[in-house]
Amino acid sequence: MTEVTPMIHDDTPCELGEGPLWHPERQQLFWFDILSKRLHTKGQSWTFPDYVSAAGWIDRDTLFVASARALHRFEIDTGADHIITDLEPGSAHTRSNDGRADPAGGFWIGTMGIAGEPGAGKIWRYYKGELRCLYDEITISNAICFAPDGRTAFFCDTPKQQIMKVALDAEGWPAGAPSVHIDLTGTDLHPDGAIVDADGNLFSAQWGAGRVAVYDPEGTFVEAFEVPGRHASCPALGGPGRHTLFVTTARQDIEDPDDAQGVTYAIETEYTGQPEHRVIL
Repeated sequence: MTEVTPMIHDDTPCELGEGPLWHPERQQLFWFDILSKRLHTKGQSWTFPDYVSAAGWIDRDTLFVASARALHRFEIDTGADHIITDLEPGSAHTRSNDGRADPAGGFWIGTMGIAGEPGAGKIWRYYKGELRCLYDEITISNAICFAPDGRTAFFCDTPKQQIMKVALDAEGWPAGAPSVHIDLTGTDLHPDGAIVDADGNLFSAQWGAGRVAVYDPEGTFVEAFEVPGRHASCPALGGPGRHTLFVTTARQDIEDPDDAQGVTYAIETEYTGQPEHRVIL
């Protein structure tokens, strides 16, 4: 583990903190508490009627938000919420989970069973008004992120303990079959949310391990940043120069959680994040 002291960015306890997004125009962090159906930023939150889990940015004042039943256009200043398209409308037992905007202006969103039912989820891509299923029979969709050159996407099904990679075509659609990029089978490490920095290093939050692990562009382990929250769920690189590693955590499935569980952490690093890509409607 890299010996740095994590600071608390926000001490709001989240049952299932997820989806941190550093808005490049607002210089502001947003994140979710999925099980509480809330979108957070420091000092403010918004409650939705359904589970919400992931976001991209459309412009300075508007977010693209994925919920259990739809993809939304959310106005930050007013709280106005507009549905763009339904998401799995015929399934009452699934919800959105991990998601991220891609370099072509699309948005990938994974779903899963509300109770974690095996194979109940899918990974979808929204692009120029089309919502297309990319992969199915996913149990816990996670680790959706993209190489800086826009030619490779990463994702995982957490219980399988493998982060996959797939080549992308010029419009950002998968071109070919996925292959294993990082293999954690045979270990007690379970990959959750992930990002890729400006140099192609992949940062993987590892559920139950209280850490974010860094892997080089070839998938080789480099180092790990430890956080006091046991269930590290997703990282983001933001702050001045995009050097600050933000980490959401969860209290879910922890008996008698202490104050370190479920809060959002910040760690100063020497890495530089990619600017989060804009969603083009």
